[in-house]
Amino acid sequence: MQTNYERLELSTQIVINEALKRGVEVEVLDPDDNFIRLKKGNNVEYVKQATKTSVDTYIAPLIMENKEITKLVLKEHNINVPSSVTVDNINKALDKYSNFIHKDIVIKPKSTNFGDGVLILKCLKSKEEYIKAVTHALSYDNSVMIEEFIPGKEYRFLVIDDEVAAVMHRVPANVVGDGTQNIKELVFEKNMNPMRGKGYLTPLEKISIGPVEENYLASQMKNISYVPNSGEIVYLRENSNISTGGDSIDFTDDVLEHYKIIAVNSTKAVGAKICGVDMIIHDIKAKPDKNNHSIIELNFNPVLYPHNFPYKGQNRHVENKILDLLRF
Repeated sequence: MQTNYERLELSTQIVINEALKRGVEVEVLDPDDNFIRLKKGNNVEYVKQATKTSVDTYIAPLIMENKEITKLVLKEHNINVPSSVTVDNINKALDKYSNFIHKDIVIKPKSTNFGDGVLILKCLKSKEEYIKAVTHALSYDNSVMIEEFIPGKEYRFLVIDDEVAAVMHRVPANVVGDGTQNIKELVFEKNMNPMRGKGYLTPLEKISIGPVEENYLASQMKNISYVPNSGEIVYLRENSNISTGGDSIDFTDDVLEHYKIIAVNSTKAVGAKICGVDMIIHDIKAKPDKNNHSIIELNFNPVLYPHNFPYKGQNRHVENKILDLLRF
């Protein structure tokens, strides 16, 4: 990377590097906001955070920002989405409690990104854990969605200009046992990898050990002092976001074309040109039907770097698609 741009998020650095290779003039207008201006001849484009550009309309990101509206639009286009209810206070959530007892559910803020405020409850057992999860989500947003949990693996489809540029499987934050170190020590060791950092300046984020991770370990009857057997994988979170320490694995060549078409159609449904489509798939080798996949989110500001620097897999050079789209 160009040393002059190391303060910027990695996705923005990737776009800048390719722009410079193409002879594009680059001006950093606001480094704190990752706001840049690209210029070549008469073509001038403003880019914020690598994927917010002039090619998307004003309304498309607003649709994707609102998870409830996104699901409504996708459903109208016959695209699978999880069922859910939306509440704005604890009492309204409690009115719905009996509908979810003993079920797997996801409780999440209506309009946040990066997995902030999201909790997954398996086989809901008590009002206490339900109230705690709703209260947690409400601390991030005025409204909360209580959603059906869809089993399967989560994949991020990066759609640019009506094409899937890359597909990534996101694995929740985890450690692999060596038979001698405990979980805390394994996390420390894994975080020593130079690919891991903080603030989206590196390909992967460091794994934290906080209340969410400790609660998830407790649900597995484990704590940070537990010593996993050699080769045993211990997950520290249910959600698989890269921002919370997850691993990125490139699956671009392994996903059936049918799912890529669904991702592109989802993006078109909300009128977007650049979009991160999060899809749960039960088996990527099986053709999609009404019961084996679901779109759980659309993202209007998808990060690029996990597709270029995956934990496992090859560099997909997705910045080329961005610059092609911007006509550079």
